[in-house]
Amino acid sequence: MRRIASLSKASGRLLASARLVFFAAFIFHAGAAAAFDPPSLGDFLFGHGPKAGLAPGRYGVDAGDGFIVDRADPQTLLVRYGDSSEVWTLHPVSAPRGDVIYKNDMGEPVLRATRIGGLTLFSWRHPTGSAAAFIGEAPPLRLAPVPNPNALFQALVQASVRASHAAQHLVVFEAQDLTPHDLEPDSSAVIADAAATTADAFLRLGYRGPSGRLAASHIERVRFTTGRDADARTRGPIMVITLNPAKGFAGRPSSARILAVMQKN
Repeated sequence: MRRIASLSKASGRLLASARLVFFAAFIFHAGAAAAFDPPSLGDFLFGHGPKAGLAPGRYGVDAGDGFIVDRADPQTLLVRYGDSSEVWTLHPVSAPRGDVIYKNDMGEPVLRATRIGGLTLFSWRHPTGSAAAFIGEAPPLRLAPVPNPNALFQALVQASVRASHAAQHLVVFEAQDLTPHDLEPDSSAVIADAAATTADAFLRLGYRGPSGRLAASHIERVRFTTGRDADARTRGPIMVITLNPAKGFAGRPSSARILAVMQKN
């Protein structure tokens, strides 16, 4: 009887061990299956959630040119449209139904992303919105290098020529009171990019014909300076553009912000 009881206890322990092994194997198999499940479209676009930002790469729209997305940091999205040279900095804002709206420095919506993977682009070419989708990889968005002060001077001259042509009168671009740090290649790259962006604002006004040129007619000089926050304002015939080179693309105002300042005067 003792031998039978001992065998019975051993069988019970063996059955319990077998159940434990089976349960562990089931858990491992379920975890492995979950790990190898293909990601959803929402996971692909957003990573672990909308706050992670859109996946870097090239996006197409159902009408017109597409755009490229990159990340400056976890909370800042970089976007460049089609063949445009301007890079926009966008910041996420929570929206109803768990959507995320990415806005520019004017507070205007540029991209709306839904939790299920939908994406809509808003721009001056697509004011009512156009559906967008990821189509492939793209090179990262980086500031064009400006190796020395002479290269910065040439960038200011070129931007001045473009702005003058659009305004149909001379518009001088100048950078006064720059420190030695401001003239270093990384900082100079932001100043040169800001000059190109300002020239783009003049061009956009020029596209509007006489009314646009009238809005730009009072601007005779554009002066670039450095400070804590990116800003654009006018002082009589002078437009002052304040930059923070340490912030990269986010350290200068967008063409939309510069355009708004020009139209107020």
